[in-house]
Amino acid sequence: MNAIRVHEFGPPEVMRLETLPDPVPGPGQVLVRVRAVGVNPVETYIRAGSYARRPALPYTPGSDAAGDVIAVGEGVTRFRVGDRVYLHGSITGTYAELALAEESHVHPLPERTTYAQGAALGIPYATAYRALIQRGGAIPGETVLVHGGTGGVGIAAVQFAVSLGMTVIATGGTQRGRDLLREQGAHHVLDHHDPAHMEQALALTGGRGVDVILEMLANVNLGSDLPALATGGRVVVIGSRGTVEINPRDAMARDADIRGMVLFNASPRELASIHAAIGAGLVSGTLHPVIDREIPLAEAARAHHEIIESSHYGKIILVP
Repeated sequence: MNAIRVHEFGPPEVMRLETLPDPVPGPGQVLVRVRAVGVNPVETYIRAGSYARRPALPYTPGSDAAGDVIAVGEGVTRFRVGDRVYLHGSITGTYAELALAEESHVHPLPERTTYAQGAALGIPYATAYRALIQRGGAIPGETVLVHGGTGGVGIAAVQFAVSLGMTVIATGGTQRGRDLLREQGAHHVLDHHDPAHMEQALALTGGRGVDVILEMLANVNLGSDLPALATGGRVVVIGSRGTVEINPRDAMARDADIRGMVLFNASPRELASIHAAIGAGLVSGTLHPVIDREIPLAEAARAHHEIIESSHYGKIILVP
């Protein structure tokens, strides 16, 4: 099979397409012919060597993909050859024509969901659900602000929140991004480049405040998030690129919480709950990943440049 390999940490160009032996599934494992691969920002940090967890070299990047089961190991009961599936986790890496995964990391892909959409599910939709429900504790009837909603996680969060009966305020930095958020069902859309956008969000709640804020760039926004919270409100920090100064009194006055989250901290039970919710949303049609562009697997380096350096709306997908 052809697969992307990384022999040293560094810029995107360290990723090279190589020919490797086809994997063989062992007990409890599933072998998938990959039709589409999801590209996630965390994979660029790992490849650069700047992430806390470093894989042993050489390695094949990627944890998200979608495709068809072509072989199963002894003891596998949930899948059989020919099943359409998506992966959230892989033993061998998903930037490849074939990917080996533990059965628990393989999930059914409904016929109505394309392979590209299936590849967009793993990290983005699991992160969104964990942030919104498991860490944020959002419930129907509450108001949720998705602060930076035009990426894969933000779009997933908007779709989850709308489908669960929450009032959704979402922000985007471009007109195209804001139009996309409206298409996803956000009730109110704001320009986060407008210095007054958090005051506008507060006004949309009648001055009561927002119950949950999903924050993609805490080092820039956390200080202005806290005054916009309702009493008992929660900010869930999904992303941050540095330090930030806040006024603790803004949290004190509202009995507010600042909650961090990293998807890797989710327990097996929490992950099972997450993927049950994703599966139900796919079947009902309330979840529908947005694909920005598809790039050949051999051009994985270009995909890594684009996910960090250029604007995109939804997911970047690699196609073997």
